[in-house]
Amino acid sequence: MLRWCFYALLVRPLTWIVLGLNVRHRERLPTSGPVILVANHNSHLDTMVLISLFPLRLLPKLRPVAAADYFLKNRFMAWFSMKVIGIIPVARGGAAGDPLEGASDAIARSDMVILFPEGSRGEPEQLTGFKKGVWHLGKRHPGVPIQPVFLHGLGKALPRGEALLVPFFCDVFVGEPMAWMPDRDAFMKELQCRMNALVQDAHFPPWE
Repeated sequence: MLRWCFYALLVRPLTWIVLGLNVRHRERLPTSGPVILVANHNSHLDTMVLISLFPLRLLPKLRPVAAADYFLKNRFMAWFSMKVIGIIPVARGGAAGDPLEGASDAIARSDMVILFPEGSRGEPEQLTGFKKGVWHLGKRHPGVPIQPVFLHGLGKALPRGEALLVPFFCDVFVGEPMAWMPDRDAFMKELQCRMNALVQDAHFPPWE
């Protein structure tokens, strides 16, 4: 109930009214899991916006992957991140254990896993190379669709290192789902190409 109230009463009004969110190709969004949603990462708002694209009834199935060292660094933040935001914590930096276990278990439960393969938040609207964790996750669930989503404007609304939200018109471009490929390099190249195609679809001028 607390998670429902957080997204229904705070996050959705923030993303749809304050930011003026505009979604392109919304009909491509999945209506059920399992699915791996892959997006670029410029802001802490990215997760909130992606979850806001879906009906509230799907909240229990939407599970964003997030860095354990950041979101579990104190007791309150760990509780809020796990119970309210609903993250799947992933250990970074070569920590012991299976870093994909939580995400893999969520997919096995037919959840909708949100993954940011760039790793950390980058500069506004600047795509960086994708890490190969998404390929390894797909290898464990080869029949699960992988869907790219490009987020534009959130890096200006709440960029890395800033705490003050600036109302800024934001856009979401939903790509077609793709299948996992046994050839890792071919898969990563195809995923990057699909994301680049969404960037080109945006036709926005460079940030100044």
